[in-house]
Amino acid sequence: MRTATDWFDKYAESHQNKTNKAIHWICIPLILLVSVGLVQSIPHPFGGGAANPLNWASVTFGLCVVFFYARLSWTIGAGMAAVGAACVAINASIAGAGLPLVTICVSVFVGAWVFQFVGHKIEGKKPSFFEDLQFLLVGPAWLLQFVYRALGVPIETRRPATQG
Repeated sequence: MRTATDWFDKYAESHQNKTNKAIHWICIPLILLVSVGLVQSIPHPFGGGAANPLNWASVTFGLCVVFFYARLSWTIGAGMAAVGAACVAINASIAGAGLPLVTICVSVFVGAWVFQFVGHKIEGKKPSFFEDLQFLLVGPAWLLQFVYRALGVPIETRRPATQG
């Protein structure tokens, strides 16, 4: 199992070009937001539709935090939990205002991915998730670690236990 630092270092290998990085700073948060929105739009038994903060997106994202982010780092896990909660709240506001959440999410998702691929064309390297799908989860945390560094928040990482 890789540490958070291992994941971030590997992810950074295909994200060196400043234009590609700038595109990622815009598109990764958008892709995360609308991906959560699409899952949030799936009918659920909790009542209130997508406007209810308890929905499939909050459950799914919570599982990602527990089983991926927090295993790498408690600080990254806490930050990603806050990011996920913000995504759910933003999407709930959109749905609660009667706006077409699914249409908005699909449109933004497609557009943001087009720009992501343009960024990688400029970079001259394929997206990391072509190597390992877990990099789809690493991208948002990779951005978060830069925010943490700028704020002086330590990124505690754990070494995986050796199996003997």
